[in-house]
This record gives sequence, structure tokens and C-alpha cells, in this order.
Amino acid sequence: MAYDNSVSIGDKILQGLQEFTDALESGKQVSEKLTCRKVELQLCPKPYSSTAVKETRNILNISQSLFAIFLGTSTSAIQKWERGEESPPKMACRMMDEIRLCPDYWKKRLMDCVVPKSNAV
Repeated sequence: MAYDNSVSIGDKILQGLQEFTDALESGKQVSEKLTCRKVELQLCPKPYSSTAVKETRNILNISQSLFAIFLGTSTSAIQKWERGEESPPKMACRMMDEIRLCPDYWKKRLMDCVVPKSNAV
């Protein structure tokens, strides 16, 4: 499907939907009429023990509060994970998997986010 650059995005969407509708109404497999890509991601986060959570935080060499901000959770959640009172949710485990997989990238990424505190009155 070639798109004309002078056509509005709304018209492009309508054109794509019409092509999809035509493919469905043809009675054939949609993949015979349109390009379909199928992929799977094998991302099964491993469970994190209290020790593993703390080790992961130490990889970044940051406090619990900064680790919480970086993971998008609360400091109390990090504390509970590190004490073994609660287990981190799958999303946090996935992020910690990524940190462990490429620690140098995430250290740099973290440093890119650092800004000095403002001196509020």
C-alpha cells in the first residue's frame, strides 16, 4: 500500500481501514491479502528475592528512594521487597532483569536523569 504524502493522516487511516475491511470481506485469510507479521517475545521475569532486589539496587549504587523513583514505585515498596515482606510485581522484576542484563546502560541512563536539587525557600 503506497501512501500519498499530500493526503491527511485521517484519510490515510480511513484508507487503511478500508483495505482491512476489504480483506475481511473477501473471505480469504487476512494474511493472504495484507502483510501480517507475527512475533513472540519470550520475556518471563524471574522472581526476585529480597537479596536480589538489594543486589540490583546496588548495581546502580543508589538509595532505596532513588531506586523507587527509577522503578516508578514507592520507597516503602522497595523497603518491603528488600526485607522480604512482599515480592516485587512482574513489571518491576522485568525492569530489574533489564538492569542486570545491561548494567552499564542503566547506570548511564540513570545518570542522564540526574538533576541538581533546587534550593527551595
